[in-house]
Amino acid sequence: MKRTVQITILGQQYALKSEAEPDEVRKVAAFVNGKIEEMAAGGKAVDTLDAAVLALLNVAGSYLRLLESESPDPAEERLVRLLQRLDAALAVSDLEAGGANKASC
Repeated sequence: MKRTVQITILGQQYALKSEAEPDEVRKVAAFVNGKIEEMAAGGKAVDTLDAAVLALLNVAGSYLRLLESESPDPAEERLVRLLQRLDAALAVSDLEAGGANKASC
């Protein structure tokens, strides 16, 4: 169920509807505010829009690097191998059954 959560980003209040817990939404807002403030304090941004865009680019870059660096889940790899073995066993079984049917014709 979506809930409305009041947050403030750069002094501007927003009413967000989210299925996430209100504390989680506030935590995300605090993170975003922190990243924007880092960009503004670094002298890299002239105005708040520039700071917001630079913060978004930094967060997106970090997220993409994280996605690329994650190794596959060992359980998922094992499941794939087991499914491949099952497919191979079924294929052999089908061939054997087909051969037995041909021999009995």
